[in-house]
Amino acid sequence: MAVQENPTVRPATGDMQTDTRRASETAPEHGAVMTPTSAKVFAVARIAAGFLFLWAFLDKAFGWGYATQAGNGWIDGGSPTYGFLSNVSAGPFQSMFHSMAGDGWVNLLFMLGLLGVGIGLLSGVALRLTAAAGTLMMAMMWAAEWPPAQHMADGSLTMSTNPLVNYHVLYALLIIALAVAYAGNTWGLGRTWARLEFVRRNRWLL
Repeated sequence: MAVQENPTVRPATGDMQTDTRRASETAPEHGAVMTPTSAKVFAVARIAAGFLFLWAFLDKAFGWGYATQAGNGWIDGGSPTYGFLSNVSAGPFQSMFHSMAGDGWVNLLFMLGLLGVGIGLLSGVALRLTAAAGTLMMAMMWAAEWPPAQHMADGSLTMSTNPLVNYHVLYALLIIALAVAYAGNTWGLGRTWARLEFVRRNRWLL
């Protein structure tokens, strides 16, 4: 009985580089950069990160009693940036952050940033812009906390656990990873967004 050849299998050429390339092309999932399972994991991470940013916006806007007490929300006349920026007590940018604390334009940009990053991550839309905005926010907050400092202005310990990498750095790296992995394509509107004509003409909007 004749043995039918598998049309997807080609004989080895003896060239290691060629054979390795062929193997990677014909392998179904093994060694793939993004498997269906990993795409779902990225989608869950995206949604969780989006909820984190959106919750921060809502709590600061309406004073839900978590980080912002009831009656101190933005809609009540409270400042979402004054408390944090006015208490900056380490690093070379203290005076700059103190002068910015509570300014109307700073409050507006901060809140728009939280809202925009939150919606972008939850929806899976414009993740490149979302990553850029989120990374800028995290960089500013990192500079305000200034992890390299061992002591505050009054001489007390900063209690910094790492001079370079803190949670702001991790948040920024997470958002960047979600953008480059096209995490909005799974359980999000990433594919629909990418098919829009103005997005196809301006790939930086992906």
